[in-house]
Amino acid sequence: MSLFISFEGPEGSGKSTQIGLLYDDLARRGLPVIRTREPGGTPIGDRIRSLILSPEHTEMAPVAEFLLLSASRAQLTSQIIRVHLDAGRIVLCDRFADSSFAYQGYGRGLDLDHLRQITRFATGGLNPDVTFYLDLDVAEGLQRKQKGSLPLDRLDSQTLEFHERVRRGYLSMAAQEPRRWIVVAAGQAVDVVQAKVRQHV
Repeated sequence: MSLFISFEGPEGSGKSTQIGLLYDDLARRGLPVIRTREPGGTPIGDRIRSLILSPEHTEMAPVAEFLLLSASRAQLTSQIIRVHLDAGRIVLCDRFADSSFAYQGYGRGLDLDHLRQITRFATGGLNPDVTFYLDLDVAEGLQRKQKGSLPLDRLDSQTLEFHERVRRGYLSMAAQEPRRWIVVAAGQAVDVVQAKVRQHV
């Protein structure tokens, strides 16, 4: 039976760590599982990712940002996600369309109805079966990112107010779809967060 699980959260919330731990656990159990990410996940998507996240492109318009993300998402959905779901596998995705609603919708102020229409077109209406939202105080998350080994990208470097709007957007979406969204406090120890994720899976 196929299952599509996405992980969402503000910067520094530990999505990549948690999705990696879950992937390892499911693979050890012999379950057919793959792991991918947004933006990116395909050669085309990875090139789009580098363009979107490059700190050089401060002039990028919010609409252009969203359309580039949608192009990457369309490629990932067609080339990777649907193929593996059709084969009966579990797909773990580090971010999906909800990121655009949070960042470009709630964060940038783009019209959510327009974003949903374009997203339906890009994904063929595909939605995750389960979405884990790793919730974390925005300032704490950004501090984690700054202490990490990777340089800050263009979205990391947005204002604190922007990231606060993104977090409020995530919490609003989770409240609207409580059957799909599972909110986990990400300020806890890594193994505690992972235990809660595995319990739900």
